[in-house]
Amino acid sequence: MAKPNKKGPTKTVQIYCSKCRTLLYKYRKGGKGALVKCFIERIVEDHTVTPCVCPECNSVFAREALVRGTPAFKMIGGKVMMK
Repeated sequence: MAKPNKKGPTKTVQIYCSKCRTLLYKYRKGGKGALVKCFIERIVEDHTVTPCVCPECNSVFAREALVRGTPAFKMIGGKVMMK
């Protein structure tokens, strides 16, 4: 399968925890659909201490996975929101 575009999209979104509204990531998202996965190489700013765990409420919001051979975080439905 094809790898994701290296340069990535220019549109940046903020990803927040749904439970406590803490900023988790600033991410270069492609397309206009829902946030299903975050490629690690596209994360611009990372505000988490432990990967996939919210620093405020300690809830797990994603799982680490390989998507098309590239490391990514697969989001758990309803745990994050983006603006």
